[in-house]
Formats: sequence, structure tokens, C-alpha cells
Amino acid sequence: MQDIRDALTPENLAMLEVIAEEGSFAAAARKLGLVPSALTYRVRQIEDALDVLLFDRSARQARPTEAGTELLREGRRLLHDIDAVAHRVRRVATGWEPQLTISVDGVISPHTMLELVEAFYVMSPPTRLKLCDGIMSGTLEALTSGRADLAIGVGALGPAVAGLQQMPLGSQRFIYVVAPHHPLAQATEPIADAVLRGHRAIAVADSALRGGLTMGLLGGQDVFTVDSMQAKIQAQLRGLGGGFLPESMVRPYLEAGRLVERKVARPERLVSLHYAWGGPGFTVPGRALQWWLEQLHSPTTRRALLENHHHF
Repeated sequence: MQDIRDALTPENLAMLEVIAEEGSFAAAARKLGLVPSALTYRVRQIEDALDVLLFDRSARQARPTEAGTELLREGRRLLHDIDAVAHRVRRVATGWEPQLTISVDGVISPHTMLELVEAFYVMSPPTRLKLCDGIMSGTLEALTSGRADLAIGVGALGPAVAGLQQMPLGSQRFIYVVAPHHPLAQATEPIADAVLRGHRAIAVADSALRGGLTMGLLGGQDVFTVDSMQAKIQAQLRGLGGGFLPESMVRPYLEAGRLVERKVARPERLVSLHYAWGGPGFTVPGRALQWWLEQLHSPTTRRALLENHHHF
């Protein structure tokens, strides 16, 4: 008896497909250039290996049994997967990476990122794309730890890392906002730290696995921590606390009166953001990374990544 793996070869799966299409062993044998007895023998070997009957031979036509129909369906899928793998291998050999992982900070527009992803897929690249969320120092850590190939929205580059390359993305102005029904909405401006300390702050947890940063928090202040910028906005809309948020992200809420900006005594926060790639052992970027770097070279794209937070 044939081993199952030896029986279910691409050639045999394709042969079974021809039999089903032609409707008879004789017609299939003619199309495949085989003598009918040889074709029948190969089918019986497959049936013996699987211990099932694949074709009903009671009539002149070869009709797939229920088991045969299932094998044909799965066989078509396997043949398609084999073709896809071969195509991917050929494309990768031309310089495309098997996978590209991008660490995207929470201050980056998800709408613009998806527009870029859509444009990337128009090329039918063989590269599998993965986006992972980052917050503060965790955005860069994903790159320097080898978990990502490109980091977008890096705020602080931290210590020098061999091979790391970075370019400016733009600046984000962070403003202090609260819901209109929050007590601080009526506080005298500029609001001193002593007053802020008496009210809960909403903070986003740094996504770094080690040594995460905290920003805009005061010692002794009650803190409600969430894991995304969107969750922070929602918490502040409900009046659960106050905090600093990118002006571009909260602009529509300010215009609608759902949030109010409050002047605080501390200096204005204007954060310079970058995008970074490379690192230890990095040599030449593959074609997928090259494409993304070309897009990021555009001032229009960089501006949209920081500004286009509300897609209508």
C-alpha cells in the first residue's frame, strides 16, 4: 500500500481533477496521454492509501463519491497553495521580504496607514504585511528588539543603536483637555500643577516591554491607565479625568464642544516625531521596506499620518 503522502502528490491531485472534468477514465486517459489501465491503476493506489472509494464506477461515467468530492475540493486548494508558494518564492528571490512588520505609534492616523496598506497591496507583493500598535518608547523598542522592521511615530530615539536610521516625520502639539462637565473645565487658567494633582489623570501605558516612559503625570496624582490613544480619548470624553492629547486627534471634539482645551502652567508640549528602520546587522532594505520609505519621503504623506485622524 502506498504511503498517504506518496499518494497525494500534486501530479495525482491534478490527475483526479482531470478525471472529474472529463467524466470518464477513458477520456481522462486520452487527455493525459496514458493508457486507461495505467490511469485506473494509479487511482486504485490512491484509493488503497486512503482506504476510500473516490469514483463510482457502476455507470459508464466516473462520478466522484462524497469522499472523492471532498478530496477534489481540498486538492484544488492544495494545488492553488503550491502555486502561490512557488510564486512567492520566485518573488522573494527578486528582493522582496517574506514579511514586513511595522510598529505604528498611537498618535499616527490609522486611516492614512490603511490607505498606504491598500496602495502597497495594489502591487500584489509577495511580502506579508503586519502592523503592530506602539505607544511612546515601545514604538521604537519593537524595532530595536527585532520585532519590527520599521517604526513610525517615534518620539524619543533614546540611546544610540548600531545601524539604526531615522528621519523626521513632523511635530505633534499636545494640549490639555477635559470634558465640559469636568471640574477643571471651570478652573482658573493657567491651571497650576497643585490643582491638577487633585484630579485624576488619564494615561496611556507605554508599550515597551522594559522600562516604559510616563509623560505629563504628577507625583501623588490619581491615574487611570488605558492601552490606546482612542481609549484615552473616550475616557476623557466621559469626564473620567484629564490629560494631554494630540491637538489633531481631538480637534473635532473641541469644535463640537465635547472636549475643552485648558491652559496649564507648565510649558506647551510640542513633540518631534520620527520614523526609523535598521539596527544591528542591517544591510540593504528589501523592496517592501524600500517602498514604505519612499512613501514616507513625501511631505504630504508625513503630514497626513499626523493630521488625518478623522476619516469621513
